[in-house]
Amino acid sequence: MTAEKTMAAMAERSADASGSVKGLVRKGIGGFYFVETPSGVVRAKGRGVLKLDGVPLTVGDLVDVIPPAPGEDDGVIERILPRKNRFDRPPVSNLDAIIAVVAVKDPEPNFFVLDKLLVMAETKGVTPAVCINKIDSASPGEAEAIRDMYAGIYDTFLVGGLTGEGMDDLWDYVCGRKTAFAGPSGVGKSTLINRLIPEAGMDTGGISRKTSRGRHTTRHVEMFPVNGGYLFDTPGFTSFDLAEMDERELAACFPDIERNAGTCRFEDCMHLDEPDCGVIRALRDGRISRSRYRSYRMGIDEIRKNRKY
Repeated sequence: MTAEKTMAAMAERSADASGSVKGLVRKGIGGFYFVETPSGVVRAKGRGVLKLDGVPLTVGDLVDVIPPAPGEDDGVIERILPRKNRFDRPPVSNLDAIIAVVAVKDPEPNFFVLDKLLVMAETKGVTPAVCINKIDSASPGEAEAIRDMYAGIYDTFLVGGLTGEGMDDLWDYVCGRKTAFAGPSGVGKSTLINRLIPEAGMDTGGISRKTSRGRHTTRHVEMFPVNGGYLFDTPGFTSFDLAEMDERELAACFPDIERNAGTCRFEDCMHLDEPDCGVIRALRDGRISRSRYRSYRMGIDEIRKNRKY
């Protein structure tokens, strides 16, 4: 549902007997939540019963909120409405899409981390996409080689966050969706948000010379409206722990592997060393990239290494 439809639906619902209205949690900081309602954004705290129930509020939650009474500063969030998905780190809910960001260089791309973020989105029922940033610093064909690994699997964007190159296509994608960027620090997520939403004014950081890793610049979670949708700014998604999965679920989270699995000789084929494996055949024919298959194998190894008997 678009932002306009969401808020229109809220507006159609009058306050109930307790005086609560429907709202969308746009920001959470210091124990306060900033909730968008049909009459504007209000600051509120969660009712104590939410803590007792062990249901922490997250940015992206749809809630019942009692606006501040005359002379008071804060309202009260009474109830969290059903979520379609939820993430713990960062604490966000009700995402439509996750755009996994990788830089062509500075920092050098880690494709296993990128692929794990895409798997994370798949497991939550969130639409994954890939954004290849810093193309202005790439050698000829370098960014395109990364794009070709993911083209035909996910929506893929080549952009220069500093120059603005390719940002129109990315803008079209985020409009009408609740979207978050994911990726290691330093790949340019805050720069992309500043390009898409200049009023966001996100701090940006470079690459540490000592560690060759990006510096974290985002300190809290916040949603910004974009033409029919919302864009989340977060401190970053932590690396998804594949050990939480069953190894037989992993192939289903690699669409390029899953679509070639139907030609395997054995129904329970794990696409490792089995004879007449359709996935290995597709790998040899160039229909699956070696990087993607390597990430799948590394994922299986990670799951098995941490398997609990």
